[in-house]
Amino acid sequence: MGRDVHLNDIEPVLEELDYPIARDAAAERYDDVTLILAEGEQNLGDLVAESGGDEFSSVDDLESEVFNLLPRRAVGEPYQSEGEG
Repeated sequence: MGRDVHLNDIEPVLEELDYPIARDAAAERYDDVTLILAEGEQNLGDLVAESGGDEFSSVDDLESEVFNLLPRRAVGEPYQSEGEG
């Protein structure tokens, strides 16, 4: 059964793995996870599989890679702040 995870709740999901982990193993582990983005959705396993690296050494390493692979609009409107200046 698949799970839906909001992008801002991704860290606990990434913490489920034992690091270091190979890209293919991480992609397989997350093939049933759908990231809910500001605009649309993305399968986390597919996203991890697109990574150029062969291995992730830590949660931070994998999280950075995921964010780098997402389109700019995945996190909301560019150049917009959530608060008032």
